[in-house]
Amino acid sequence: MNDKPIFIATRGSALALAQANFTLAACRQKFPQTRFEIKIIKTTGDKLQTASLSKIDGSLPKGLFTKELENALLRGEADLAVHSLKDLPTELPAGLHLGGVSGKREDVRDVLIHKFPAQPAARLAGLPPGLTAGTSSTRRTAQLLAMRPDFKVVEIRGNVLTRLHKLAADTKMDVTILAAAGLARLGYRISENGALTGNNAPAGLLARILETDEMLSCVGQGAIGLESREKDGRIGAICRELTDEATLQCVTAERSFLQAIGGGCQAPVGAYARIAGREIHLQVISFLGKETRRAGGCAPLTDAIALGRRVAAELAG
Repeated sequence: MNDKPIFIATRGSALALAQANFTLAACRQKFPQTRFEIKIIKTTGDKLQTASLSKIDGSLPKGLFTKELENALLRGEADLAVHSLKDLPTELPAGLHLGGVSGKREDVRDVLIHKFPAQPAARLAGLPPGLTAGTSSTRRTAQLLAMRPDFKVVEIRGNVLTRLHKLAADTKMDVTILAAAGLARLGYRISENGALTGNNAPAGLLARILETDEMLSCVGQGAIGLESREKDGRIGAICRELTDEATLQCVTAERSFLQAIGGGCQAPVGAYARIAGREIHLQVISFLGKETRRAGGCAPLTDAIALGRRVAAELAG
């Protein structure tokens, strides 16, 4: 066994640690003779708890939740960084790259969480009028208001449990929307009667999955990204062993699209790629212009990057 451990950098939030520990377990299983250790690093996004994430004017620093982890990689203080892939910019610092993804992608969909005395309507269009929704996502806000302009949206920050407690305690907030993947990784479940359960979930909250035709997911949502130094062959081999190839091709198409349109992680755009047979199918939505625009396309599994660029060009055309 090599005496020098491989350090896995991660944020310190409950979700980040759940993803890092998932990756750590996979590393130890596949490389039992190698020592792996987790290194917790606080990021700019963790420190800016009161800053608005709904700005798309470029005033927010890039890599809110990734920069400090990347600096640790570049300085040799960490060997592998684990990210929620949706937080990882498409433009990475020189010398670093997306080495792969940690396992299969979780559910890409979003979840509507609410306080109604009964399960909500089967579709967003059927919800009661004039509700107040709490979210800091420009993508969710844009899609929600496009379908329900009668709604009011207020910003909400904090980790998953904090947001759930804010929803439960705020009498003026009716709903919030969170990623199904994050909820699942933290041990939350939706019971048969629609109740949200697990991990100290506040009593009285109900939940419903939003299908992608109602709320298209964020680029990379549900996937765990593995970032490493480009020329580190040892870590590259580990990343390849951990990677689920189907997930990698799908998120590659989505990230190629986002990069081609010049959008960042906080941009009001959605993209979802899936594999059908021997093809990747990509659908996207954008609120970057004056009107809502949608596009889509498909390509062979080997053409994920080209597919993303082509769909971006179609959207802009």
